[in-house]
Amino acid sequence: MTTWTEYLSSQGATLVDATVVDFGDAVAELAAAESHTVLADLSQFGLIGLAGEEAQTFLHGQITNDLRGLTDKAAVFAGYLSAKGRMLANFLVMKRAEDVLVMLPAALREPIQKRLSMFILRSKVKARDAGPEWVRLGVNGPDAVSLLHEVLGYALPDSLMGMTHGEQSFVLRLGDQRFDVFLQPEVAQAVWQKLSACCKPVGAGAWDWLMVRAGVPMVLPQTQDHFVPQMANMELLGGVSFNKGCYPGQEIVARSQYLGKVKRRLFLAHVDAVAVAGDELFSSELPDQAAGHIANAAVAPGGGCDVLAVVHSSCVEAGDVRLKARDGAPLAFLPLPYPVS
Repeated sequence: MTTWTEYLSSQGATLVDATVVDFGDAVAELAAAESHTVLADLSQFGLIGLAGEEAQTFLHGQITNDLRGLTDKAAVFAGYLSAKGRMLANFLVMKRAEDVLVMLPAALREPIQKRLSMFILRSKVKARDAGPEWVRLGVNGPDAVSLLHEVLGYALPDSLMGMTHGEQSFVLRLGDQRFDVFLQPEVAQAVWQKLSACCKPVGAGAWDWLMVRAGVPMVLPQTQDHFVPQMANMELLGGVSFNKGCYPGQEIVARSQYLGKVKRRLFLAHVDAVAVAGDELFSSELPDQAAGHIANAAVAPGGGCDVLAVVHSSCVEAGDVRLKARDGAPLAFLPLPYPVS
């Protein structure tokens, strides 16, 4: 049987470590992502599966959000913190039948699964790599709703973070016209063929750009243990519950919220240079230290990079933030697509 990566290669994809890089024309893919309906393979994201009667309770006690009401009707966004209150990962948490599924960058799947497993102890929970069980696709654009409804044959979720399920698939709504689609491997090729007949296939870079423009940060290996959740706007994105009780790092998160000590925030910006996650930022406002870091970066359709940057707010207000050096390329800040108080 043809594997998913073999199938994508036969469709013209260039693959690196099972991640789709592009389909031959990254410039055209980015242009399509701006205004057309696009289809992306999301192999750059992995899945942790948690099974057992205490799976939901166990994970609830480890993360920043409340899972007590988690059902298969909606996903939850959450962070996983060190004892210092800084994010080791952030991810989507979903329920499918009796499984709790955690979707996060593939590079973090194994270490985060191992770390979670260290704390299972006597809990009735088993953690596994659930990536091979589900092919992950992304669909974004003006025709996404009608196309997915036609191809999958069931109603799509109406609300943000809502989920609907079929026998061999389920769909998560991430935005007005942006969806994650999860398919059992035996039906994935047929669904891809139908969707790609009407959508432009795009690689990981185009999907990363869409997520940057949506203002949704993703912790990567380069930025682990860098940011408390509020620095990454996690509470604005519904990723933090302040009423759920204890979890690792909870005291730092609560102190940051109620004492107003968060001086750095996540901002959307453009820079006419190459930027990558973890790059330092500098400003004349802070002559003796870095002003922040790049959280996520993606090549922009018109050249340069669009970035999500965690920066000291005073530096943004002063209008002087530069990439990698004090005389580096300046960041031009853009409005985020959600309100920031």
